[in-house]
Amino acid sequence: MNKLQMRRRTILAAAPGLVAAPYVARAQGGTKPEKTKVVLAVGGKSALYYLSVTIAETKGYFKEAGLDVEINDFQGGAKSLQALMGGSADVVAGAYEHTIRMQQRGQDIVGFALIGRGMQLAIGLRNDVAAKVKGPADIKGMKFGVTAPGSQTHMLVNNWAAKGGLKPTDIVAIGVGAGASVVAAIEKGEVDGVSQSDPAVTILEDKKLIKIMVDTRTMKGNQELFGGAFPAACLYAQPDLLKKMPNTTQALAAAIVRADQWLQTADPADVAKSVPEAYLLGDKALYEKAFAAVRDTISPDGQMPAGGPENCLKFLAEGDPAIKPASIKLADTWTNEFAARAGKRS
Repeated sequence: MNKLQMRRRTILAAAPGLVAAPYVARAQGGTKPEKTKVVLAVGGKSALYYLSVTIAETKGYFKEAGLDVEINDFQGGAKSLQALMGGSADVVAGAYEHTIRMQQRGQDIVGFALIGRGMQLAIGLRNDVAAKVKGPADIKGMKFGVTAPGSQTHMLVNNWAAKGGLKPTDIVAIGVGAGASVVAAIEKGEVDGVSQSDPAVTILEDKKLIKIMVDTRTMKGNQELFGGAFPAACLYAQPDLLKKMPNTTQALAAAIVRADQWLQTADPADVAKSVPEAYLLGDKALYEKAFAAVRDTISPDGQMPAGGPENCLKFLAEGDPAIKPASIKLADTWTNEFAARAGKRS
C-alpha cells in the first residue's frame, strides 16, 4: 500500500459515512461548474427545516458559486424526490432518510451537504384530542397533517405510532404542505394533529391550539429520542451528478455550507429580513423566536456527524417493516467530500 492509499484509508476511517468513490478527484478543467443552470427541488421551502436553501438563494451564495439555481417548491419531500427520479430536477433539498429508503428499493441517491443535524420536527395534537391521549397506542384512527404522505413528517408519526404497537395503516396521513396551510388545518379541525416543522408549530403553540407530544426541534430533543444527532434536510442527488459534474456538486455544497455557517451566528432579526415576508406567517417576532429555538439543530459545517446515518436507519426500521437494516450500505448514502472542501475554502 502506497502513502496515498494509506492516507485515503485514514480519511475514510476518520469520517464515518463517506462514500468510497473520490468524486472530486475526477473533476477536469479547473473548478468551473460543468453545468451552471441547476434545478433544485424542495418540499416546503418556507419551513425553517430548509432555511439554509433560502439563505443561499437570497444572500447570493448560489450565484457567487457560479450557479443559476431554479428552485421548485413542492408540497413535501416525497414530491421533490419524485421530481429527481423523474428527471425534472437535478438535485433535491430533502430529508437524508430518502437516501436509505431509495437504496432499499434498489435505486441509489447520495447526500453531500447537510442542512440539519437534528430532525427539527414536532408532533402536536389539538388540545381537545390531546386530553384523551396518554400514549401513542391511543392515536389509532387519528388524522395527522403532514407535509406530504411519504415525507419525513409522515415517517415521524409512523415511528411514534409503532412505539404504541400500531401499524402505519392505523393512522391517516393527510398532506397539508407547510406554513400557513398547517395552521389552517388545525384551526378548521381538518386534522387531529400535525407532524411539522417551524415556524408553523411554534405559531400553533403560541395560539394554544396544540399540545406537543414529540419534539425534535432542539439537539437535546434529538439526544433523548435518537441517542444523538439525526441527519435531517440535506442536498442529495443521483450518483451521476456527483460523478459527471463534481464541480457543479462542489458549487452547490459551497453555497449550502456558507449558509449553514452564516446561520450559526446570525441575529434572528437579520434572518427574518433575509427570507420572503410570507415565510413569517404574519408574525415576525414569533418567527425569530422559532429560529432561535432551532438554531442548534442547523449543521455548522454541512458534514454528516458521526452516528447520524445509524440513528436514521434505526428510526426508519422502527416505523417501517419494509426497511431491512442488514441490507443497507450506509456508506453508499453519503459523502462528506464536498462539504469538507467547502469548509476549507470558506
